[in-house]
Order: sequence, then C-alpha cells, then structure tokens
Amino acid sequence: MSNYHIKHLEEYYQVYRKSVREPENFWEEVAEEHFLWRKKWDAVLEWDFSKPEVTWFKNAKLNITENCIDRHLATRAHKTAILFEPNNPDEEAQHITYKELSERVNQFANVLKEQGVKKGDRVCIYVPMIPELAISVLACARIGAIHSVVFAGFSSTALATRINDADCKMVITADGSYRGAKTIDLKGIVDEALNKCPCIETVLVAKRINSKINMKQGRDQWLQPLLDKASTICDATTMDAEDPLFILYTSGSTGMPKGMVHTTAGYMIYTAYTFKNAFQYKENDVYWCTADIGWITGHSYIVYGPLLNGATTVLFEGVPSYPDFGRFWQIVEKHNINQFYTAPTAIRALAKHGTELVDKYDLSSLKVLGSVGEPINEEAWHWYNDNVGKKKSPIIDTWWQTETGGMMITPIPYVTPTKPTYATLPFIGIQPCLMDENGQELKGNQVEGRLCIKYPWPSMARTIWGNHQRYKETYFSAFQNKYFTGDGALRDEVGYYRITGRVDDVIIVSGHNLGTAPIEDAINEHPAVAESAIVGFPHDIKGSALYGYVILKDAGESRNHDNLRKEINQAISEKIGPIAKLDKIQFSNGLPKTRSGKIMRRILRKIAANEMDNLGDVSTLLNPEIVQSIIDNKL
Repeated sequence: MSNYHIKHLEEYYQVYRKSVREPENFWEEVAEEHFLWRKKWDAVLEWDFSKPEVTWFKNAKLNITENCIDRHLATRAHKTAILFEPNNPDEEAQHITYKELSERVNQFANVLKEQGVKKGDRVCIYVPMIPELAISVLACARIGAIHSVVFAGFSSTALATRINDADCKMVITADGSYRGAKTIDLKGIVDEALNKCPCIETVLVAKRINSKINMKQGRDQWLQPLLDKASTICDATTMDAEDPLFILYTSGSTGMPKGMVHTTAGYMIYTAYTFKNAFQYKENDVYWCTADIGWITGHSYIVYGPLLNGATTVLFEGVPSYPDFGRFWQIVEKHNINQFYTAPTAIRALAKHGTELVDKYDLSSLKVLGSVGEPINEEAWHWYNDNVGKKKSPIIDTWWQTETGGMMITPIPYVTPTKPTYATLPFIGIQPCLMDENGQELKGNQVEGRLCIKYPWPSMARTIWGNHQRYKETYFSAFQNKYFTGDGALRDEVGYYRITGRVDDVIIVSGHNLGTAPIEDAINEHPAVAESAIVGFPHDIKGSALYGYVILKDAGESRNHDNLRKEINQAISEKIGPIAKLDKIQFSNGLPKTRSGKIMRRILRKIAANEMDNLGDVSTLLNPEIVQSIIDNKL
C-alpha cells in the first residue's frame, strides 16, 4: 500500500481525500500494516468534542518501545539509532546501535522497577541533551510509567510546579550540563526544587560534568552503578491504546502551566506517519532535529517518530553559537545530515552572522530543511533557502502544537510546492477550518479567521493532567464541536494556509484587526533589523495602538534612531498600509524569551501599558535580565 509513503502531489490529494472521507478505514490500514500489536482494537475511533472525549484504537494492546526498538532488531541491529554529538566538538560522537539501545533501555527499565516505579507512576526527567535523556524516556515507556520531561533549563520553581502537579514519584537528572562555554548545576536546581516536593521518593543522577554535588542519603543515587548491575532483558509491559504515555507541560496564557496528556497508540501511529512523509525519510538517511527533548518537537521528532521508522536520529548537546556560529553547519558536514529541522529563532540568529560560516562547510548532503516553533518570516525563509538549502532542498514550514502531538499543516517535500511564510496544506487526515468571531465557518479561499480542527486525529492530547474542565474550556468552548488552536490563519487563493499568529496577538486598531506576524515580517525585512515584537497598548482615540520592540543588527546600532523609526514605519506602510504603522518604537538589545525561544509577549504588553508592577514570574525566562533593561529604556 502506497498510503504510507507519499511521493507526488496527485497522490497527496488522493490519499488526503481518502483520509477525510473515510478516516477510520484510513488510519486502520496504516495501523494494521506498519506496527506490532499484542491485541487488535474493537473500534478505530469513538469521539465526542462536546465532552470532549476521544478514543482511538479502542481496547488495543501494545507497547510503543517494541515498535521503536524490538521490531528493528532482526534487520537493523547494527544500524545507528541515536547519534550523540556532544557540546564540545573535540569530544567524540557516540553511535548507539539499535541493539545497544535495546540493551540500555532494558537495563534502565529494570533499574526503574527495582526502585519501585510501577505502571502508571509519573517520573520527572530533568536531564540535559545526552543519551540518558532519550534512554530514560524509552525506559519509562517500556514499563508503562508516565514520563514527564522538564526542559533542563527551567528554574527550580518551574521544575517544582511541574513535579507537584503530576505528583511524580522519582526525578531523573544529571550532576550538571554543558551549554556552550558554560556549565549548569542541574543537581543544585533539583535539590532546591525538591524542598517543595514531598511526593519525590528517589533521585537518580547521571554523571556528565563530574562536578562535586550533594547526594542526599536515602533519596539520591548515582545512576551508572545501578545500570551496571541491571539485566539487559526486560519484557515490555502491555499497555492499552489509551493509557497515558507522557505528560508534557506547555505554558498557559494565564499562570499555571498545562500538563498535556498524550496516550499510546494514536500518538505512535501519527508521529511515525508524519515523520516518514514530512521528511521523506529513506533507509540510510541521517536525520537531525536541533530541538531539545524537553519540548514536544523533541518527543515526536527526535525520539518517537524517527525510532518508529528505524531511522538514525541525531541528539545534539550543544548550542548553535559554540564554539562559533558555524557549529550547525560543521555537524551537517561531519555526519552527512540529510534532513535538518530547526527553529526560525535559530535561523535568524545565524543569519545575523552572515554567510561566511555557512559557505565554509559542505552542505550538499541536505535533502530537506524544516522549520518549527513559530511561523518563519520571509527574510529568514529566503536566507535559509538560499544559503543552507542552496535552493535545492525544500523547506517544510511545519505548523503544530504541544497539544496536537504531531505536524498538522506542512508541505511534503518534493510533493507540495512551497511558498514563503505559508505552512501550505493540511497533513493527511487533518481537517482544518477557519471561523469568524460569530462562530460561523468561513468557506472558500482568500479568507482569514480563527484556525480550528473539526475532526479528531490520532495524536491529539486527550486532557490536561488532573484538570479536564480546563482542557474543555481552553480548547473546545470557543467554537462548538471544534478544537480551537488559539491561532489565526488565512487561506489563500489555492487553499494554502498561513498562520498569522496567536489570536491574542491580534490587535484591533481603529476597528481594524491586525495580526502581529505580518507587521513583524515587514519590520524584519529592514536591513538594519535583527528581530522585532509588536504588542498593543491602550490609546485614547484608536482603542489600541501598536508598540514595537526592535532589535538591531550590529550595522544598525550606530545609525540615527529617529531616521530608523521613520524607515521602519515607511516599510510597514508599504507592506501592510498606514493603519499598521507603529506609534512607538523602542530599540532594545533583546526580547524576553522562554527557553524554547518563544517571545513572552505578555510581559511586553504589560510594559507597553505601564503595568510594570504586575509582570508575573519572569524567573523561567531564558534571559530574565532583559526585562529590567527594557523597562529602563521604555519610551
């Protein structure tokens, strides 16, 4: 059956039509032909968005790690499963074969069992990007424990909140981590967090930086000696299709993070299927996603999606700027990377440093480039396309969310013609629609509205851990019988989708709805500008006016700021119209960002509105110090 690997546009339309006309038959075929099951399902799908309740592959039994590892051992035992590239380029890369991965996951799973972890227990994983991170995730899945990975850059407060919310029994961590030229005291952060976490019984510590750390008697244990004693055989626990696989926290627009719950079978089917098609992965390709496993991108497209397809997936410990801004390209050349998946934030940061460091390396192995995390602006798209892909590797601009589990709208490379700033067409099985503010669906093309999904897909999150009511209110209350993404989008004349930004980033100025993304695109095209963020602030006449925070490239630092402000507004005026011009433009040396690179617009909005005494917790930001600097220079 060709449905599993789509190779041309006509086939995409054929398979897509089938997937939306007969979704149950479609997903049943994919599930039957490509995965191992211990027991088949009684029904493919049962759903009711009014509750909201969704069940895929009802009563089926399986274990996802048998599909990620065991079934490859007959044909791919000696193939590299995980290629670990350390932070320091002088340290040797590690090639972990499928056979070694099997043994290491089983040993780790046996250690978890010996420490009293059982099916259904929650295990918090706060580990840097080293092999133990991927292995601990798979070890939890092997025995049916629910993993909750917390990005190893979060503060102790953020870590404690997540541990307590999921009522975790164990924390897995490391003595510390390398990040460029810095080392981070992870164990110290864990110790501080655990002062507020009575639920934790055990802490397992991997050695990475060999620092001197405190080990609490009766609670903390070094991981390696336990692994050394453990057996390399561990039978996988039988899981129900709808048993939780993991909890992953995503920040809410209000305070408390939301623990999105992803279940086993549907998530497995969808991440495997999207990975295969969106990257056009072939048997001996080497695939690299630069995200951290602490985010959904890392769960779906570093660990599960690639391993389900028997791929070689690269795990990179470092940062794009160390030892210099050519590090990504050096790795592409060194390992002959074929598919490369990164974030627009990284692309913009690298573009700021010109092309000499790109041109220095041989990037001819690249076949597919991906972008994830936010809509990619036109300037960054062209830089990526021209300098990295040399105009021959298509860019897939993927739109999806922690909540969706896998890619939802994306080009399929060599299949879908790409268009800068457009995520293009819905992925197989995905039924998007655009809604107006009165709850009416906008039919036809050349329309703009709120992006919803009207039919369930296998990898959707099933609930928010411990708070189903919040899940219902957040995602299923705005539009009847539809999943509301929180994003605005437009559909062009051929049916391509462009994400215009969060709906709460739509600012109504003098009765006009203005999405911030297109305005930022216009500003970012100015040769002196590196990055920008637009927010609304109260205005007596217009209701809201626009406030721009603009970061200049080095070349722009010395220029006359008043002239630059005029040029920026002129560019906006030309691109979007005079209505979108900014009332205030503040030049800044940075923007407050989350650890995953998202701009914290909530903080920028409050500063613009002079509500500085109510900024909320800024400790989890990547760069909390920037907030004070923005306040000090406020217009």
